[in-house]
Amino acid sequence: MGQQHPADLDVVTGAFGYSGAAITAELLAAGRRVRTLTDHPGRAPTGTPVEVRALDFDDPAGLADSLRGARTLYNTYWVRFPRGRVNHDVAASNCRTLFHAARAAGVSRIVHVSITHPAISSPYPYFRGKALAERALAETRVSYAVIRPAILFGGDGVLLNNIAWLLRRLPLFAVGGTGGYRVRPIHVEDLARLCVAAGASDVTSTTDAVGPERPSFLELVRAIAGAVHSKARIVRVPRTLIPPLAAVLGLALRDVLLTAEEYRAMTAGLADTDGPATGAVRLSDWIATNADTLGIHYANEINRHFR
Repeated sequence: MGQQHPADLDVVTGAFGYSGAAITAELLAAGRRVRTLTDHPGRAPTGTPVEVRALDFDDPAGLADSLRGARTLYNTYWVRFPRGRVNHDVAASNCRTLFHAARAAGVSRIVHVSITHPAISSPYPYFRGKALAERALAETRVSYAVIRPAILFGGDGVLLNNIAWLLRRLPLFAVGGTGGYRVRPIHVEDLARLCVAAGASDVTSTTDAVGPERPSFLELVRAIAGAVHSKARIVRVPRTLIPPLAAVLGLALRDVLLTAEEYRAMTAGLADTDGPATGAVRLSDWIATNADTLGIHYANEINRHFR
């Protein structure tokens, strides 16, 4: 710590991914230089201005070397669902390795993208793992900011696009229970602005990244259905049916459409907050503006990250 470094260099994990790409674009627009740590260095776009290094958690010394010279680390690394040997506990441990490598490299600020309502006592491994990662970040004693989104939309996001894709193609769309559980999505560019503003600060902080609208899930589905002129009948089914239905669709699509944990956490209210909006883009406006392209093509999560 305390090493001198160029003030214009930042590191983003996953700069060619979803939220990472939005953060990177915001940094480049502000005149920052960006280096990325990525699981797939061979996928870097031709001609990218981003310096590419491998994200190898088995090599802490190599991570520290790749982080050396940066002022701020923006961490978007996480796993949406367990795959192979990597589960949420492993992801939390990987974050700890990354944060301590940043400290060893002399990084003076860390901005970490987490999730709303993380808790070490959570029954949901995703949320428990996020809480463990936040605790590991605090242990480094590096100045930091935690940004906690619930659901992201905009750009090439998966969730809303795939809801629209299903509504365009299926005769029925099932909603569990009353569908009254609320969600608080934020546009990915609003998230990026929050992250970059936090990176420029030196105040340790935790911020919920949430948009100005918080529809129920049923209202969200109806809004998307109306925008894409869906003929699907929206039906309410027992909540217990949603995870197996999603699993069957996932098998057909060779993807993980929705995990049981994601669904149960949403119905438990973990994708909603009561706090003030920290994003400006209104979900309803974005759906209306993008209705012609929303759900035209299916966004396959496994293809994006593993194939």
